[in-house]
Amino acid sequence: MKIFLLPIFTIVSLCGLLKAEESGKHLFILSGQSNMARFKPALWFTPGINEALGADNVIVTFHAQGGQPISKWYKEWKSGKGETDPGAGKIYDAMMGATQTKIDGEKIRTITFIWMQGEADSKAQNSDVYLASLNGLKKQLEQDLKRTDLNFIIGRLSDSGLYRRRDKKRIENPHWERIRKAQQAFADASQRAVWIDTDDLNGEKNALHLIKPEGYETLGKRYVKAAVELVKAK
Repeated sequence: MKIFLLPIFTIVSLCGLLKAEESGKHLFILSGQSNMARFKPALWFTPGINEALGADNVIVTFHAQGGQPISKWYKEWKSGKGETDPGAGKIYDAMMGATQTKIDGEKIRTITFIWMQGEADSKAQNSDVYLASLNGLKKQLEQDLKRTDLNFIIGRLSDSGLYRRRDKKRIENPHWERIRKAQQAFADASQRAVWIDTDDLNGEKNALHLIKPEGYETLGKRYVKAAVELVKAK
């Protein structure tokens, strides 16, 4: 479903807090690589989601790091050739550790994972396993959080990698395009997932990073809109 233009933690203790609740708070976990790392939830997401759902009903956690492949989140990642990553899951553990700190003692009603990543996997030419990795990350989150009703919002890879920098001429970049399609396929396969179009947010030069602050501010509004719709649909 598409939205148009608009340290290692203790899993047992976390799982005990995340049983589905009819009342409780809405948890939003934001993570990814550089375009997420440059995003400032305190400016462009939290105020909007607080206004929509009530500040007392919302918990926002954030952990992102530029230049990182999906293997730093998905612990069982393998390349198409069977290669593994010795640092697999390192960022995921830090992200979940930050989440643990925020939710300790809280009742959690819904969980929404907001993801913006993919450039590193395109550069490494690992697009052939990206969809499987996304599905693996989803399963990993479901298992660790003991929930099968997670919401997902994917900030789709922009069109940056489809243009030459010097003359803005469109080029064939199969790995970039395949990752975009994998992100769409992941979201389209579930009523609890959406993907966000970012092609109009990186400026006339189709830059790798979104225009700051306007691009990120608009992206934040799209995240909020998608998040509210997913939460209310539940």
